[in-house]
Amino acid sequence: MPVETIAWDGGRMRIVDQTLLPCEFTYVFCDTVEQVWEAIRNLRVRGAPAIGIAAAFGVVVGLRETSYETTEELESKVHEIAEYLGTARPTAVNLFWALDRMKGVVASHRDKPPRVVVDLLEAEAVAIMREDKATCRAIGRSGAELVKDGDGILTHCNAGGLATADYGTALAVIFAAHEQGKRVRVYADETRPLLQGARLTTWELMQADIDVTLICDSMAALVMREGKVQLVVVGADRIARNGDTANKVGTYGVAVLARAHNIPFYVAAPLSTFDRSVSIGDEIVIEERAPEEVTEGFGKRTAPEGVKVYCPAFDVTPAELVTAFITEKGVVYPPYSESIERLA
Repeated sequence: MPVETIAWDGGRMRIVDQTLLPCEFTYVFCDTVEQVWEAIRNLRVRGAPAIGIAAAFGVVVGLRETSYETTEELESKVHEIAEYLGTARPTAVNLFWALDRMKGVVASHRDKPPRVVVDLLEAEAVAIMREDKATCRAIGRSGAELVKDGDGILTHCNAGGLATADYGTALAVIFAAHEQGKRVRVYADETRPLLQGARLTTWELMQADIDVTLICDSMAALVMREGKVQLVVVGADRIARNGDTANKVGTYGVAVLARAHNIPFYVAAPLSTFDRSVSIGDEIVIEERAPEEVTEGFGKRTAPEGVKVYCPAFDVTPAELVTAFITEKGVVYPPYSESIERLA
């Protein structure tokens, strides 16, 4: 990646404002916990791993707004901040995974003075970011083995460096294959209604000089039928214990199409996206977004005033449609109820 999606710059959290891409590239600072919440909620920072990293730094940002007499007071504030940030977006499990790690730091150091604990929390947030960079690279190495020279790859939404700290998950597979000298052709779904595929995925791949073709979501079946796609690779926001996978709305449809055309459908995700507290996909809370994202996308009304709108941000792909999961510990195959349980 030519840019840092999230950076800890002189004790301040800096992000790329993804709502402005690809027309405008702008860094913004989040200096209050409210600004961090707004950035997550309004998709200035997005993608499950990146959301988790932003939330971890958000805890540190929130703590610096006041001082504490005791570590007990500090721990109470950490829980308060974590609860608040957790309301920004309910589906991506990495958000809660990162916040739990931050709460765990305080719980493990209650005997230390508040100033020391704040420093430890900052170090933990930095560690989460660094670990994500290494994880993305490992996912790329694992997935590149599934890609043959000349393959056409279809992806949905954006699971690249902009969704993580560095290299991406689904796009990590493509980046790694490209770096190995394999010629790949990517078909990027535009990803309605917010066009993350059109705005972000194509931008990232073009930055890396990778052959990418933008298609409307409704064209996926056609390019599959025409033999242009040999595999599908997508990311994930939460994976249940049985392998049911929540990802950007439209992913389920792509998985159905891949099965109909006998095309492998892979999900690339870090272990932190596997939620063992959820047994099946029906238990995953699906975020609903404002109707204006459909009726007035990017400021222009495209539907009649007063029309009813259903706008879930995610859908759930049943495990039986997933060929395999690509993780930092390798490729995971069915039966998922057993193979996911073995992941550590």
